[in-house]
Amino acid sequence: MSEWLGKAVSRAEQISDWLSPQRQASLALLREAQWPSRKTEAWKYTPVHVLADAEFATAANSELVVAETIEGLNSIELVFTDGVLQSDLSQLPEGLSIVSLADAAAETQQWAAETFTAAKPARHLFGLVNDVLATAGVIIDVAEGVSIEPVVRIVHRVSKGCEAHNRVLVRIADQSSLTVVEDFSGEQKSFNTGFAEYTLGESASLEHYRFALQTGAALSVGGSHFNLATKAQLNSTLVGFGSELSRLDVDVNHTGEHAFAKLNAIYLLDGNELFDLHSTIEHMVPNGTTEENVRGIVADHSRAVFNGRIHIHRDAQKTLAELNNRNLLMSRDAEINTKPELEIYADDVRCAHGATIAEIDKGALYYLQSRGVSKAQAQIMLSFGFINELVDQMPNQVLAEWLRPQLRQRFANMEVK
Repeated sequence: MSEWLGKAVSRAEQISDWLSPQRQASLALLREAQWPSRKTEAWKYTPVHVLADAEFATAANSELVVAETIEGLNSIELVFTDGVLQSDLSQLPEGLSIVSLADAAAETQQWAAETFTAAKPARHLFGLVNDVLATAGVIIDVAEGVSIEPVVRIVHRVSKGCEAHNRVLVRIADQSSLTVVEDFSGEQKSFNTGFAEYTLGESASLEHYRFALQTGAALSVGGSHFNLATKAQLNSTLVGFGSELSRLDVDVNHTGEHAFAKLNAIYLLDGNELFDLHSTIEHMVPNGTTEENVRGIVADHSRAVFNGRIHIHRDAQKTLAELNNRNLLMSRDAEINTKPELEIYADDVRCAHGATIAEIDKGALYYLQSRGVSKAQAQIMLSFGFINELVDQMPNQVLAEWLRPQLRQRFANMEVK
């Protein structure tokens, strides 16, 4: 056990609240957990030595942070600064309930306690850390048969030298719909674990976005995890920039028949950045559908890791599942480690997976330059063309238009070597 993890366990032993039974179960697992090393398969290409002996303050920042608004977006803003919620939850549309973990009523506590760790597997080491340390967070509940129009945007900001641990629990009842944006950014030396668990009822619909846009010296480990009931619909878009340590785990559990999950992910890395995306899709019942498309652009000395696993259980007949990972290598010094996996125990399924790694087309780059386009602009055009299909597929075009300039700026800083 690392020095940092030992201190985290000690802090967790002092926490007592209505989630204590769940925290104690995770704490028992955490005490037995091994600190990740190169021999740990799930962390083979993602060293965490930068965190092993790190020291961060846990005191909250008293200053109110005003999150950048997204022009044209009808949203409910939930802002966390150093793990503390700084938003007013009094004005909400009918059928939507949002409460902090500390303010949850007895009835809410009951179902939230049952939901806690239900979608997030226990194998995630830092998920266990979040289990035992996340005393701040929100519980979001959508009533049955309600479509919530405003986007719930959850903004996380961590100050220099601080660490924060937040948990989001979301329940979308039968025949209801909701859009959630998880927004992480910052470049200063800090550490956060941000985990969210979503429970979708029968015929419920979730439009989900996770923008893991932390860069520079920021250390970030988190996850988004989903349980899909019968005929539930999930459309998730993930966008990641690299940092000194950036790891994201996604789990989708098909627990009801005829559920549909679409996952699009984009990662853009430069400098010495690292980004690690692990996804696991569990098809437990028949007639489920999953479409997963992951595209990455990796430049300079940066490193990308992608591990995508689709597990078809024995009873999950008539499953349709596809996984595709495409990567663009901008430099011979950059590194991509990709591992798509299919584990199939049913015999009546349609499944496919694949991965490609290619360099930017020098011929296309030369052609654009010969037509008067600068090298920098030509590079942006070719890079954007590589991922633009996934941006176009974002259901919310306001978010897509907000994202595009950030992607262009990211491309402008990358250089073909």
